[in-house]
Amino acid sequence: MEAKKSDGILPGFGRNVVSTVKYNGGIIIGLLIICLLLSVMTDSFCTVRNLSNIMRQISINVILACGMTMVIILGGIDLSVGSVIAVSGCLCCGLITNVGVPSIIAIPISICAGTLVGVFNGFVISRTTIPPFIVTLAMMNIGRGFARIYTKATTILVDDPLFTFIGSGKILGGVPIQFVYMLVVIVISGLILNRTKFGRNIYAVGDNKQAASYSGINSRRVTMTVFVIMGIFASCAGILSSARTFSAQFNVGEGSEMDAISAVVLGGTSMSGGVGRLSGTIIGCIVIGVLNNGMNILGIDSSWQYVVQGIVILIAVYIDYIKSEGSALSAFKAMVGKRA
Repeated sequence: MEAKKSDGILPGFGRNVVSTVKYNGGIIIGLLIICLLLSVMTDSFCTVRNLSNIMRQISINVILACGMTMVIILGGIDLSVGSVIAVSGCLCCGLITNVGVPSIIAIPISICAGTLVGVFNGFVISRTTIPPFIVTLAMMNIGRGFARIYTKATTILVDDPLFTFIGSGKILGGVPIQFVYMLVVIVISGLILNRTKFGRNIYAVGDNKQAASYSGINSRRVTMTVFVIMGIFASCAGILSSARTFSAQFNVGEGSEMDAISAVVLGGTSMSGGVGRLSGTIIGCIVIGVLNNGMNILGIDSSWQYVVQGIVILIAVYIDYIKSEGSALSAFKAMVGKRA
């Protein structure tokens, strides 16, 4: 019986792997080409130490991008995540250093504060017709202003053993704890999107909100929940970001929203909603991390990283446009064929 069960599981697992590779074939090939070029151009890229460093560097972006994948599949966008990173990180460090609150209490308080931003975003977006871009843009400015006021535009240093361990600790004989956070968020996000009714509802609302409502899906609740999840992930990313540097600054997290959106779009998630896979997002995060790391090794000015990232986003969006046009054309031909 056990052999039969395992025979049934393996083919299913194999089909999933093949499907994932086919779906992400283009970006996987691109990643391999970039790695090959960097390996030829420099000796320090393809080393265990550097590859481990890349994984640590992308951990924050992976956490953000997992939440952003749900938001964009829903048909929305969240520009406030960078500010949530600043709010939660600065609040946590301030409570520990300036108020004397134990880190085990300051951390959940700060996560709740960041989550409230997600609650606000979700409430306004789900209850009004104001575009998510406008709502989250406003919250981006509000959050950034709050962080600046709270820190008085200064750096808050933290000297707390638990906080230090959260940011730079190692487990299981040397595995960076950032890997654990990253894997936990990936697993949770994967289960939500692929193994729950709520995940299917996210795709349905993103594909056609009106049709989803007619089928009995509470689109308001789905929208609200997705933005709350995004707030939780962003606040956790903020605490991890501050814990990694043992400090908090009001400008921490600037540009993080663009990194997350870049990874999601690069991974094949459609900006129009309803289409996307978490596996593509993870590969997109790796591509961006490899590009940034490679340019640093080659001594390229950091300003060019923004240029390259912008070009990558433009290419990814254009590819999505081509796919959408191709799907629409195929659907039109099929409809004409049936009528004929």
